[in-house]
Amino acid sequence: MKKEIDNKLNSKNIKPTAMRQLVLQVLTEQKTAISLPELEQKFEKADKATLYRTLKTFHEHQLIHSIEDGSGSLRYALCEDFCTCEPEHLHVHFLCNKCGKTYCMKDSPVPQPDLPDGFEFLSANFVVKGICADCKK
Repeated sequence: MKKEIDNKLNSKNIKPTAMRQLVLQVLTEQKTAISLPELEQKFEKADKATLYRTLKTFHEHQLIHSIEDGSGSLRYALCEDFCTCEPEHLHVHFLCNKCGKTYCMKDSPVPQPDLPDGFEFLSANFVVKGICADCKK
């Protein structure tokens, strides 16, 4: 696993450090998007600024994407290997109203709006809210 983590960091021109490796491992193992406070709980002894800078570095190098799901906290999830965070790579997210988890719906692209002349599409945030399969049980 460590070699895979290092390879993923190196592929995005991110220098592997112990904290970056640990954070990427958590993000890889997560089935849902994670917020900074949730990450801080997983690394209670880690410096909060270091965790923030790690997420910022990952985001700048397009290793992760951020999600504004309306919960009040930005959440982060791994990007696909081919992702460049261009509009055509954006996908829908699902927020469970019961457990609060946010899921990437990678097979559901964000609809591309027809914009008036002179307008430039930069990003979109498309969140579907409902009850996830685990909470419906």
